Amino acid sequence: MENDKGVEVAEKQEHQPGVEAEMDPKPEYIKPTYKAAGKLEEKVALITGGDSGIGRSVAVHFAKEGADVAIVYLEESQDAEDIRQIVEEAGRKCLLIQGDVKDRAFAKQAVEKTVKEFGKLNIMVNNAAVQFPQQELQDITQEQLETTYKTNIFGYFHFATAALDHLQEGDTIINTTSVTAYRSSPNLIDYSSTKGAITAFTRSLGTNLAKKKIRVNAVAPGPIWTPLIVSTFEEDKIKSFGTDVAMERAGQPSELGPAYVFLASDDSSYITGQVIHVNGGEVVNG
Repeated sequence: MENDKGVEVAEKQEHQPGVEAEMDPKPEYIKPTYKAAGKLEEKVALITGGDSGIGRSVAVHFAKEGADVAIVYLEESQDAEDIRQIVEEAGRKCLLIQGDVKDRAFAKQAVEKTVKEFGKLNIMVNNAAVQFPQQELQDITQEQLETTYKTNIFGYFHFATAALDHLQEGDTIINTTSVTAYRSSPNLIDYSSTKGAITAFTRSLGTNLAKKKIRVNAVAPGPIWTPLIVSTFEEDKIKSFGTDVAMERAGQPSELGPAYVFLASDDSSYITGQVIHVNGGEVVNG
């Protein structure tokens, strides 16, 4: 199947957050021309939703830059094993932690496992998310609303809270928000609402922790080719995905990873409470 620009796109998957191993074509998680510079040498990062999509790209870029990584994933064991192999091939250690980010106790356990394995935690990346497109507000059930909020924003609170027991001066929290926090997304009302909450969470926590010299920032992706897309949208939407932005294409996770490296490294030492927009040319405010 091809989209309107003649690019082959994958067919719909039935369960989210989707399986990267089953996508064809698969997303690109790092550019072959990427040149690491040791920006994260001896750092330790914990990434939720790190097994595929944007999270996988972040994990690979961090490993290339010298960090060991812990990956939180829901149940996609093949994707998790794949990213572990990729990280280890980059010469770094990778810890896989399976569980549900909605669970506050699990978040604390995941952070403690990371610290026990690596001795510290320097970078907390909140990235896991779900979305359930609905045509009408009345179609959003109580169950869906609670699942979306508990995964997309409660989980960020849980992991940030647990991480703060270990983060020190110079360490960072990076949240994945979305372009949908800045413009209308009529079929993703609950999802876009959580992304707006993440943006506000980032700004408020960034100023709150400035006195401790712990920085908090976010990345707001536009349409990015990830398993979440093929597991939540219908095939007609998948076919045209990303063609409505200025660059007329979906982005690749490989185009997001370097933004997280920047925010995790000392290169962004004077930046907190901010959002980097990586969206193919969508004009946004904020």
